[in-house]
Amino acid sequence: MASKKPAEAPNEPPRVGDTLAALRQAHALSLDELSRMAGVSKSMLSQIERAQANPTVAVVWRLANALGVPIAELLGAAPVAPAAPAITLVRTQATPSLRSPDGLCELRILGPVEMAGQFEWYELRLLPGGVLDSQPHESGTREHLTVASGSMELQVADAIQKLKLSETARYPADCNHAIRNNGKTAASAWLVVIHPI
Repeated sequence: MASKKPAEAPNEPPRVGDTLAALRQAHALSLDELSRMAGVSKSMLSQIERAQANPTVAVVWRLANALGVPIAELLGAAPVAPAAPAITLVRTQATPSLRSPDGLCELRILGPVEMAGQFEWYELRLLPGGVLDSQPHESGTREHLTVASGSMELQVADAIQKLKLSETARYPADCNHAIRNNGKTAASAWLVVIHPI
């Protein structure tokens, strides 16, 4: 029968090196800077991060205060979440889109999913003859349409408005409304939908 790997000794001191290094990097601090803030020598910090030394409770307390975290987090009681990136990039091929059955209308969904139902924005592309025909949205919803290329025709209930390049139309979207490309070339626009709060 194969022998089992012995479990770690229950009284082994917590290893805070990885957690300390992650927290220091998340705060964008050098060893020198953290050393000055915590009153702990740079060589001691380096040894702690490389798991060559285990700090005393007093040192852990100083480090936790300098980093603004609970002492339990530094001792590994809670995982350290990675810092959120300053910029989130959505690649073109990762942008979801909706296409009409005839293929003449495409809506690229530019707004984040978590904002749907509050504030949405799209890139609308219409080939000649293409139409985005919409049923009424909830009461109080408004849309803003800015033509980026070509020209479009907007119908809101019984009102009709032609839009040229760079023109913007603002209108209620809680009634039947449609956006058409009656021209001979492709057209595109930015469409913003604002729902009532």
